[in-house]
Amino acid sequence: MALTLFGYGKTTKAIAKRFGPATFFDDKITVPHKDREGNLLLPPSLFDPDRSEIEIPSPGIPPSNPLIKAAKNLISEYDLFLSDIYKERIEKSSLDQRQSIGERKPYTVWISGTNGKTTTTRMTTHLLSKRGAVCGGNIGTPLAELDPAAPIWVLETSSFTLHYTKYAKPDLYLLLPVTPDHLGWHKGEEGYIADKLKPLSSMREGEAILLPEKFANTPTHGFKIPYGDEEKLADYFGIDLSRIAFEGAFLLDALLALCVTKILFDEIDYEAINSFRVDPHRQERIVDSRGRIWINDSKATNIDATIQALKPHKEKKILLILGGDDKGIDPAPLIDLLTGYDTKIFAIGSNAKKLCDMAKERNIPFLLCETLDRAVSAVDKEHTQESVALLSPAAASLDQFDSYSQRGEIFKNLISGL
Repeated sequence: MALTLFGYGKTTKAIAKRFGPATFFDDKITVPHKDREGNLLLPPSLFDPDRSEIEIPSPGIPPSNPLIKAAKNLISEYDLFLSDIYKERIEKSSLDQRQSIGERKPYTVWISGTNGKTTTTRMTTHLLSKRGAVCGGNIGTPLAELDPAAPIWVLETSSFTLHYTKYAKPDLYLLLPVTPDHLGWHKGEEGYIADKLKPLSSMREGEAILLPEKFANTPTHGFKIPYGDEEKLADYFGIDLSRIAFEGAFLLDALLALCVTKILFDEIDYEAINSFRVDPHRQERIVDSRGRIWINDSKATNIDATIQALKPHKEKKILLILGGDDKGIDPAPLIDLLTGYDTKIFAIGSNAKKLCDMAKERNIPFLLCETLDRAVSAVDKEHTQESVALLSPAAASLDQFDSYSQRGEIFKNLISGL
């Protein structure tokens, strides 16, 4: 079974390593050649859809890309590994490939939503690790690199992957809260939400779906468990919130992970969930040499993430470093919310002036800093042991940094140098 792969990226390279050599088409390839693994690398202009059996894209390639538009047999990596139709085709192709993909499919938990996917995926895997669970997908490990013999795959699932998935479905679907994001890619909020809800159409009776209550009327044959606030969800599953050692957005992440283990194994392990350690750059608490609190929430790349980061500090003065590439999302709902907080904005990044103009209109104190180093320096002059300094940009980092993690590391280095 010959594979055509769109985009010479991590996901497609891993597929080629398992099932290759394959043929790649990528916008950065201008001259046909082979890589060290024997894969053929071609420019997009040479793609012939009539000579291609199966096309699998790197998840981030948008539907508007000419390769996507021309493809006739487009599927996702999830379809390749988790749908019966493609598993059967691989099994017929060669013994080596049959052994490579595995003799049976694992039980899969798909986790999607706008914010908290990575943390909830890692928390769920942490709780299920004693039962052999592994995690992958958008969390950083392609499905091609996951152990095919593992009994449970916990998959952080992006809206991009869901858009391209046609045949695969989860055994359990956990949908975190959904707020506007990647609207350009999905051509609007309606398309974004539709892709997040797409798995429901293929789920079967008895298969559980945890989803926000605003989507409770979405048609499905699966068993829907709508949730609103944490208290109602905890009550439904018999979980004692006071025994969970997380707050803010992490409380919902931890609660949902416990709900998964309750559904699958009728188990609630407070000790295990409380032993989990959150990744860097997500509401990471730092105490400087003068005993002042700084919060590194560089991973907050949209307004909902920042809203969640603000909640635990509502009773304090918040010195908020905000801004970056807002991806065309209107920050007005966040700025409106800040009128209910004791906050001063220190604006950075490509949308800094826009943020300052909005703050001025709403009489919110602000300072145009433009860069992170200037913002930290300005915050340092006003910060006390009674206030909290919060880097929660509500925007992507690529206008000034290589990644949100680089932004967070620079923030921590600047604090250590004060």
